[in-house]
Amino acid sequence: MNFNATLIGQSLAFIVFVWFCMKFVWPPIMTALAHRKERIAEGLAAADRGKHEQELAQKKATQKLHEAKQQAAEIISRAEKRAAEIIEEAKGEAHEEADRIKVAAKAELDQEINRAKEALRGQVVEIATAGAGRILKRELDKTANDELIKDLVAQI
Repeated sequence: MNFNATLIGQSLAFIVFVWFCMKFVWPPIMTALAHRKERIAEGLAAADRGKHEQELAQKKATQKLHEAKQQAAEIISRAEKRAAEIIEEAKGEAHEEADRIKVAAKAELDQEINRAKEALRGQVVEIATAGAGRILKRELDKTANDELIKDLVAQI
């Protein structure tokens, strides 16, 4: 092997090139790689945080939905109970009103019966008076007739 000046010159140039690269090129490349590595790590961490927050939000949404369903069921239950109460109240009021109507109708019926009895008594008295007048073949005067009617009504 023959070492000549070209080989020594190329070796010196290579060493200078390596020193130059190590001094001026390598540090910015390593810095850029370190920054990129940090950004990638931050992005991955943010993705993990986002995934965790999404899971938490999903759990909260599921919980809120469950609570809303429970509240809706409770509201429906209360509404059904209130509807049943209103129906029962209406039934009670209807029964009370029916009873009042029955009592009023009975009272009115009793009044009508009493009126009819009074009318019948009056007619019976008039018929009896007319019959007695025919039997006696004479007409009674008005005051005597009224007194006779009152006495007969009182007796009937």
